[in-house]
Amino acid sequence: MKRLAWYGWAGLATLVAVEALMLARVPPFAQWFTPIMWTAYILLADALVLRLSGRSLVHDRPREFILMAWLSILCWLLFELYNLRLLNWYYVGVPPQPWLRTLAYGWSFATIFPGIFETADLLAAAGVLREARTRPHQVTSGWLSLSFIAGLACVTIPPLLPTSLRLAPLPAPLMRYTFGFVWIGFILLLEPINYRLGVPSLYRDWEQGQWRRVGLLLLAGAICGFLWEFWNYYALGKWIYAVPPPLDFGPHLFEMPLIGFLGFPPFALECFSMYQFMMCLLSARGLGMSYGSHTNAAP
Repeated sequence: MKRLAWYGWAGLATLVAVEALMLARVPPFAQWFTPIMWTAYILLADALVLRLSGRSLVHDRPREFILMAWLSILCWLLFELYNLRLLNWYYVGVPPQPWLRTLAYGWSFATIFPGIFETADLLAAAGVLREARTRPHQVTSGWLSLSFIAGLACVTIPPLLPTSLRLAPLPAPLMRYTFGFVWIGFILLLEPINYRLGVPSLYRDWEQGQWRRVGLLLLAGAICGFLWEFWNYYALGKWIYAVPPPLDFGPHLFEMPLIGFLGFPPFALECFSMYQFMMCLLSARGLGMSYGSHTNAAP
């Protein structure tokens, strides 16, 4: 592919134009800034992957791309349910009409999986971490059981904690400090299941000494985390963090305390684990990324 696909140019033009319109506070672009920018970014990233590798998600697997967007919405709604109890963020500047607000939420949530996976694909197509291998490690039944139990605890205990439970010197209820456990819990919970089912698994990568996928996803999470916070900071419709002290300490980058950016790389791993699990439930073949999402499936 010697030329950038037309939708890549459209994505690039949209990124530039909508950034200028947002700075000028032109409606509705300033309010719908985040989903518009992420959609444009995904199209540009996919076109670059196509140009570098000759294949891409949107170009070669459009049905999977659409399904990925729907699964992205479903997964993020799960985290929104947790947030109703744990109160880590809230939204401002969203459309007042319920149907329009729902559309804005759905569009924004639909870009999460594609944004992370397209970024990882782009890094792979550019040759990043091409030789990322290490000594294989045995994945034992004991480890899988321990991981599953720990993951189950991480995703079930936090929302069940009573609001009256406080630990000195923490000024807020204990459950407000537990969202980090949810953030990694689904990795620990789902990876043993994915491994046993024979679908693409981070644990099987570990077993085979293949670290490229993990590294690419971690880098993609860091890049997407920066872009999420960067674009969110200037938008009129945005999220605000309600991180309780003393976690909300030190300098901030955009709306996020610097320490909070450590959560984005493992979130990318979590998205991968959740996506593979859901695709298995649907008996669908998913994530044929250029760094071999199916090469480590068990026979």
